[in-house]
Amino acid sequence: MLSISLLPALIASSAAAPLLHSPGILAQAGSGAGSLKPDSRSVQTLSASAGKPGVPAPPIPQAQPSFTFAVLSDVHVQAWNKASHRKLSQALNDIEAINPDTAALILNGDLTEGLTEDYVKLQDLLQDNPHPDTIFTSIGNHEFFKAWYNGNREWNGNTFPNGETEQASISRFLTFAGREQIYTSQVLNGHQFIFLGSERYRQSDPNNGEDAYLSDAQLNWLKSTLKSSEPGKPIFVFLHQPLPYTVSGTHFCCTNNRAVIQHEELKKILSGYPQVILFSGHTHWELKHPQTLVQDKFTMVNSSAVIETWREKPGGGDQINGPEESEGLYVEVYPDRVQIKGRDFYRHSWVPEAQFTVTPES
Repeated sequence: MLSISLLPALIASSAAAPLLHSPGILAQAGSGAGSLKPDSRSVQTLSASAGKPGVPAPPIPQAQPSFTFAVLSDVHVQAWNKASHRKLSQALNDIEAINPDTAALILNGDLTEGLTEDYVKLQDLLQDNPHPDTIFTSIGNHEFFKAWYNGNREWNGNTFPNGETEQASISRFLTFAGREQIYTSQVLNGHQFIFLGSERYRQSDPNNGEDAYLSDAQLNWLKSTLKSSEPGKPIFVFLHQPLPYTVSGTHFCCTNNRAVIQHEELKKILSGYPQVILFSGHTHWELKHPQTLVQDKFTMVNSSAVIETWREKPGGGDQINGPEESEGLYVEVYPDRVQIKGRDFYRHSWVPEAQFTVTPES
């Protein structure tokens, strides 16, 4: 759980640099797979709740959720970038307006550009805006991006890693998060929340690219943690990078067709638990895309992005939407179902194409 009291004092603000300045990401080999579709047996849009002909009507559901939480990814707070400050503030206030009793806020990777002053600014924004008392975080690829900046806080890929080590990047994230290791498990309202994350970046191996590296220790820990989960309840798993060829934005070359280096092992582990709901960000793809939520032995959900959303480009690839677009997820947990609701923070409205109900496997 986030402990914002552990941050160091604010240092000088960084010089302006491109918000999403991406280093050259090499094409990486990945095993292709067919397009996945939502499983109509256990996932339906909220607007399609009426029973089908010949199917008994479901029992009247509980009117109020047992608890709720919000999922934000790719907030990309930078000390100098006022748009990132405004958009996170907007999202936090929107969540507060929906429900001031929201149980938790999850920041699922790419919180900052990895600089100390970015974390300090993020702390300030959390202190200045309403938010749930409980905050959980996961690490993203941009938490390692200080390696792309020289001593003058100027972007310089020619001198990568600019004296930065992977451990230094991880340590700043862990200080902000208030914990001792990348992966962790927490219990909220009797439900398990599992947070995974990359333990290496390009300094270890340039071929790692922007993909998540999950060590054997992390994967073995995940197996053990899942085995201890309480039967019959959904398990909420968070990893910034998505599994390849699953949710929106993961089906084309070259950025996200691997995304998780150990993706085959991770998918194998999670496939043993149909009650798992895996939340990911990274792609920035807008929530109205038909593959925002997919199922393949378990459920996977894309949470779009707070800082800027992307859409599918005709003919393949992606492109940025308008500068004001900003999205995330609001999750309601009931005894018999989980409702995942896409939220447009700019318009303060629900995304109609991204209103899902996930129920236990029949």
